[in-house]
Amino acid sequence: MKKSLLSLVFVAVFGFTATAFTPIESEKKEVKVSESTVTWKGYKVTGSHEGTINLKSGHLEMKGKKLVGGEFTIDMTSISCSDLQAGQGKEKLEGHLQSEDFFGVENNPTSKLVFTSVKAMNDNSYTVTGDLTIKGITKPVTLVVSMFENKATATVKIDRTKYDIKYGSGSFFDNLGDKAIYDDFDLVVDLAL
Repeated sequence: MKKSLLSLVFVAVFGFTATAFTPIESEKKEVKVSESTVTWKGYKVTGSHEGTINLKSGHLEMKGKKLVGGEFTIDMTSISCSDLQAGQGKEKLEGHLQSEDFFGVENNPTSKLVFTSVKAMNDNSYTVTGDLTIKGITKPVTLVVSMFENKATATVKIDRTKYDIKYGSGSFFDNLGDKAIYDDFDLVVDLAL
C-alpha cells in the first residue's frame, strides 16, 4: 500500500513538473484587414503627401500575452493619396507612385514584412526587427509595436532608396532644386485583432 501511494505521489509530482515546464505554443492572431489601416507620408522640399495602402493579410504571433512574431502582406496596387482631391493631381500622383519610378506595382503587386526579432520594452511595447520586401528587394527594418487589448500600432521610417526607388532623390541626382523628394518616408500602422 505504501509503495503504491508513493508511486502515485511520484507520478503526480513528475507529471505536474513536466506540465509546468512544457513550452507554451505560440498562437497566431489574425489581423482584421478591413478594420486595419496603413498610412504613409512622403516628404519633398516644398511639402509632403500622404495617403493609405491596404493590408492584404497579416497576423501577430503571441505566447500568452507577449508578442513573439508576425508577418504582413501589403497590397501595393491600393496605394492612394488622401491629401489631394480628384482633378487636383490625385490621379497623376497615384499613377506615378504605382509606376516603375516608385513602387512598380505591375511587377510587384505586394510588399511584405516578416518579424525576425522581438524584444519587450515594457508590458505593452516592443522593439521589432523585421525583413521588409519592396520591389522584390529585402532589407532589415526596425520598428516599435505597441499593443493594447485587441489593437496594435506600429511606426516605421523607411529609406526608399534601399529598395531601388531613387526618383527625385537628392542622394542620386544633382540640381533637383525644389523638385527633390526626401529619401525617407513614414508608415503608421493601426491593426485590429
